[in-house]
Amino acid sequence: MTMSLSAADLPTIYNLIANSLSQDVSLRKPAEDALSQSESRPGFCSCLMEIIMSKDLASQTDIRLMASVYFKNSINRYWRSRRDSTGISNEEKIYLRQKLLSHMREENYQISLQLSVLISKIARIDYPKEWSEFFSILAQMLQSADILSSHRILLVLYRTLKELSTKRLTSDQKNFAEISSLLFEFCWHLWQKDVQMILPAFGSLTQRFSSNAPVDHHEDLYLICERWLLCLKVVRQLVVSGFQSDAKAVQEVRPVKEVCPVLLTAIQSFLPYYSSLQELHPKLWDFTRRACTKILKVLVAVQNRHPYSFGDKCVLPPVVDFCLNKIISPEPEIATFEQFLIQCMVMVKIILECKEYKNITGRVINENGLTKEQVKKTISGVVVDMLKSLMPVERVVLLCNILIRRYFVLTASDLDEWHQNPESFHHEQDMVQWTEKLRPCAEALFIVLFENYTQLLCPVVVSILHEAMNGCPPSETAITPGMLLKDAAYGAVRYVSYELSSHLNFKDWFNGALSHELMNDHPNMCIIHRKIALILGLWITEIKDDMKKTVCCALIKLLQGKDLAVRLAACRSLSSLIEYSNNGQDYADVLSACWGLCFKLLHEVQEFDSKVQLLNLISVLIEHVNEILPFANELVEFFQKVWEESSGENLLQIQLLIALRNFVVALGYQSPICYGMLLPILQSNIDVHSPDELNLLEDSVLLWEATVANAPAMAPQLLGLFPCLVDIMERSFDHLEVAVRIIESYIILGGTDFLNMHASGLAKLLDAIVGNVNDRGLKSTLPVIEILLQCFPREAPQLISSTIQKLIIISISGGDDHDPSKTDIKAYSAAILARVLVINTDYLAHLASEQSLLLALQQAGVGVDDNVLLSLVNAWLEMMDNATDIQRKAYGLALALILTLRLPQVLDILDQILCACTTVMLGGVGELNDEESSCDDVVSPGSHRKGIVPSKDFRKRQVLASDPIKQLSLETVVRENLQICANLHGESSFNVAVSRMHPSAFAQLQQALKMV
Repeated sequence: MTMSLSAADLPTIYNLIANSLSQDVSLRKPAEDALSQSESRPGFCSCLMEIIMSKDLASQTDIRLMASVYFKNSINRYWRSRRDSTGISNEEKIYLRQKLLSHMREENYQISLQLSVLISKIARIDYPKEWSEFFSILAQMLQSADILSSHRILLVLYRTLKELSTKRLTSDQKNFAEISSLLFEFCWHLWQKDVQMILPAFGSLTQRFSSNAPVDHHEDLYLICERWLLCLKVVRQLVVSGFQSDAKAVQEVRPVKEVCPVLLTAIQSFLPYYSSLQELHPKLWDFTRRACTKILKVLVAVQNRHPYSFGDKCVLPPVVDFCLNKIISPEPEIATFEQFLIQCMVMVKIILECKEYKNITGRVINENGLTKEQVKKTISGVVVDMLKSLMPVERVVLLCNILIRRYFVLTASDLDEWHQNPESFHHEQDMVQWTEKLRPCAEALFIVLFENYTQLLCPVVVSILHEAMNGCPPSETAITPGMLLKDAAYGAVRYVSYELSSHLNFKDWFNGALSHELMNDHPNMCIIHRKIALILGLWITEIKDDMKKTVCCALIKLLQGKDLAVRLAACRSLSSLIEYSNNGQDYADVLSACWGLCFKLLHEVQEFDSKVQLLNLISVLIEHVNEILPFANELVEFFQKVWEESSGENLLQIQLLIALRNFVVALGYQSPICYGMLLPILQSNIDVHSPDELNLLEDSVLLWEATVANAPAMAPQLLGLFPCLVDIMERSFDHLEVAVRIIESYIILGGTDFLNMHASGLAKLLDAIVGNVNDRGLKSTLPVIEILLQCFPREAPQLISSTIQKLIIISISGGDDHDPSKTDIKAYSAAILARVLVINTDYLAHLASEQSLLLALQQAGVGVDDNVLLSLVNAWLEMMDNATDIQRKAYGLALALILTLRLPQVLDILDQILCACTTVMLGGVGELNDEESSCDDVVSPGSHRKGIVPSKDFRKRQVLASDPIKQLSLETVVRENLQICANLHGESSFNVAVSRMHPSAFAQLQQALKMV
């Protein structure tokens, strides 16, 4: 039993924590190991708590902080009961909870932050069952706390509310609603009280500054400001998570109307201090910056959660009007306040695209009461009317102009960043979250604005485009405001190609302006060239067939340039153009130049995203350009080099594996020329013990499947990889569908060599699949078993005896007649067994009498009255109407062979057997599938036509063409076996059995056997 730690162990724990902070590895490592072993012992957390709270150690912040970190980690691991550890006892938990609540005046912020996080973790587990008084205690403590204590209490409260808000069970959400009703009023009044303290203090500060009076440090004021921010976060959690979304409940959330107007007023009150405090008091200026941004974020969160309550006339109109004014006409000092302007744009964007405000088909009034949908439509109608009033035509047009002319325009810092690192600049423009930077946010708002006011704004955007083009002709090379406006206008047009297509003729625009600008090779033109490259990638739907080659040449020319940002933009757009065209042959002659450009560009780029983009283009080229053989050697070298350089970059390696798969498919039966590069990569990544198995296995298995499917013959190296498939399938069936295609390729291509080398592995694999996968997996596996039996009719049945036993159980067990999938599986399994009987009668007869099969049937709950073979006869008769033509013929041949058994029961079912065989004979073989229909012109297995590659597909057609089921004549087999049956049972008994047939059925039998 683990010994508990006590007060006597405090010095030891203290010394271990002190040593864990040592720079000396010989001290630090043993201390860390000892602490790790101690953390599961009872009393460990209590010792840590004493170290954290000790007044004697108040100055030793680093040790107390490390103790709080260990405390938090132990709570995460051991607060819940665990089977492998005694963990923390209930008595110790009660003690720790009390001590934590008594230590709310922690002066060090980092330690208080760690304690608040661990308290929130405890509350997530214990509240409300074990710690029901938690929030009421915090509320009482807040009422009498000083500034520091109240800050720490609110920190705990915020962290706990944030933790509990992620619990999604109905009971948890109900608990949160109760917490909200308990705390909201007090926290909201505290927040308002702090505002009334902060704003006058700020006013006093600025007055002192203007009169040159000395300015104090105001640490208490700063702490009140931070408390106020925490209180704002608490209020946000209570309003957002403490009430069911009104989009679902369609009930007014009262705090929304109470809180939002006050929040807006607070923003308006704080904004003037954004500029005045910057030099006066940097810490308070930083608070002002965070406060204004945070309040807007809270308003955005409230609107997202409670759109209908936010749509009230006292909330939505003033908020939207405020945000629009700041976007359109910001004060000079606000114009540089990017985070604030971003949140203003976010607010306008989410309101314009809010689906709850679009749920309108007219006002609905019902005297007998309104349904939820009717209430939603009524509120939506009110909001739509408000938005029309807030955003008249003139204001929408002005906003559109401002977004393009001010926020889309590249700044001096943008151009400097581009000049310093064009590759990084290109990716930052694409990859950055639209809520993080001002220009992407303005672009996102523009797209939503355009979607809402398409008819109004189409002429506006076209007008700005023409103005910009006239102000900066194609020959202009200086970076003027005119060129930057044209870049901005091109950026706007880039995003709305579909809507603008009826107002702007792409062919005329390209021929009249874009093509001329592309011919201007001045270095400054990279600004316009990059935007043109991006436009060509997004306007591909408007690039008609007669323009595609021209546009392709233009992009290739940009790919040949010097600026990396332009070349990477051209790279992406060229990929889109080729993929959209679906027929690279239209301009295959110009695409051949891309290979060398891609290889060259790869040597110049450094960033991961650039390499992925290039790989995508190469993959697309491989997929759409037929003639890649002349570039095969260069591509092999390219893949080899990139793979070696991509170590540890799993996302890049995934793209490489996809490109390699396309490369192998494009090479087809000439793919062995890349085996020197390909097979080592493949072998290392289909190993289940590879460190990258989790990320790369799926694409590696797909590459493996493409490799064997396109191999002209089974190379020894490929043959040696098969055990890896056994390992993969033993771990899970996640890759089953691809695996069965790989197995089929090995069976067909590998032939006898494969069976000699991997017979046991194959049998183990099939036995593991059948009976352990779902219906979909089994349906994909049965054809492979059938192919194995076709290729090796004598060897295979004995090899997969265990699998065949499982198929017998499936075939004769009662299935769900109303489940088509199970019926298909039963029909296919029965057909495979019929095939086994036809090609290896002695084996199946022997298997049917084995004790192991009878035991397996008994364990599966399948009863067999007479013997297994007769039960299979019933299955074949039953499944006749659910089978395909070739399966019915297999049933017929198997039933005909049953006639040769020396069993008296055969005569009892003779009429049923003959009726079934007659149906097959008269029905003939219907339409064959593609594989079967392609067999007719296949030469015999021993010969090869000149020029035909003995590939997997060719050999598969040979197997199907020589299939005994297809070759045998059912008519002949039935006629011969009827005679054998008569001889076995005697003419008299035989004739009595035949006489039980219906006269019409007997007549059809005679017709089928050509006996009349």
